Amino acid sequence: MASLNKVQIIGRLGKDPETRMTPSGAKAVSFSVAISEKYKGEEKTEWINVVLWNKVADIAEQYLKKGSEVYIEGKMQTSSWEQDGQKKYKTEVIGFTMQMLGSKQDNQGQAQGGFTPSPAPSPAPTPGYFPNPQEDLPF
Repeated sequence: MASLNKVQIIGRLGKDPETRMTPSGAKAVSFSVAISEKYKGEEKTEWINVVLWNKVADIAEQYLKKGSEVYIEGKMQTSSWEQDGQKKYKTEVIGFTMQMLGSKQDNQGQAQGGFTPSPAPSPAPTPGYFPNPQEDLPF
């Protein structure tokens, strides 16, 4: 049986990215992305938690800020833990590809495992780089 775990989102950051380092020295950057849609005159916003690792995290840390428009491609991951005798769950997107969208003043460039500055970001996402999880991701 074939399976696929692929997520593509475009939205705006709800707050500045938060950076943390793992004990092994890997960098992780996390933030939430607001995805809004209008239906029958009402606007609904979904908040998606995103985590970027290593090279892509470096770029996000340097260039993203609250309000930045971004394209993220990755996979969904749910983790669970016990807290006060209750089972807690968290679902987030583990991003492999990140492209900054919007005006040149908002963001500049793209990150796909590495970084090449782009003087005029493309509004359309480009096919991404999918890292080897055993090499690039710390889990």
